Amino acid sequence: MGIVNVTPDSFSDGGAFSHALQAIAHCDALVEQGVDILDIGGESTRPGALPVPMEIELARVLPVLRHALTLGVAVSVDTYKPQVMKAVLDMGADIINDVWALRWNPDGLAGENGVSVIAAHPNCGVCLMHMQGEPQSMQKSPMQGDVLSQVSAFLSLHAQKLQQAGVASERICVDPGIGFGKTPEQNFSLLAHQQQLAELGFPVLAGWSRKSSLAFVAQLGGADRTVVSVTAALLAVQNGAHIVRVHDVAATVQALSILKAMKNQQKK
Repeated sequence: MGIVNVTPDSFSDGGAFSHALQAIAHCDALVEQGVDILDIGGESTRPGALPVPMEIELARVLPVLRHALTLGVAVSVDTYKPQVMKAVLDMGADIINDVWALRWNPDGLAGENGVSVIAAHPNCGVCLMHMQGEPQSMQKSPMQGDVLSQVSAFLSLHAQKLQQAGVASERICVDPGIGFGKTPEQNFSLLAHQQQLAELGFPVLAGWSRKSSLAFVAQLGGADRTVVSVTAALLAVQNGAHIVRVHDVAATVQALSILKAMKNQQKK
């Protein structure tokens, strides 16, 4: 899954693809590099990020989505707003990637929400992510206690709610939410025990790319994070991840080709 941030303030490449034409060209480049899924986002969810009005998010995302849908790969939209979900699914998006796990409902209304939108589009996939708190404050008060059991219980609960709404299990994948309200130690605990999350029965999406925990452990400071990001993606796949969400598609594709070659020989 290749990241296409159509935002001025994303934590790693904020502003690089904030113009629609830049983001469209980036989609083309990622497809050439071997991406399987394009993940388009119009609002940053980095620590401390401020919410973006729905109208601005749609204005950023829709022109890029329209082009991405012509490229022959699956297209995901990274959003938590039900109105945006409905608009992009009506246009033909394949997947909704939601950091709020379809929980976002600031007005407490019982009307249309993320779950009902997904249930009304029977051909789409959805990724449910675990987040402690909210982007504005999540790293100020990270999780306490056993991170694996809490994340596992959360993902299982919200996947069950989606299934109870009529969404087939094969349409659901789960994401432990690396860096979303967690300490570096907790993030690496999730990586070490990631196979237990896969045992929930849903494909696991791992999003380690350029995260601060990698820079912290490798003592990189402001240095390039490509090597550590590719390493983390490789380890995530070895530990049961089905999808890796990355910035550096070409390097990750190359690394995974080596892993695949080794696994092919192990089968002989």
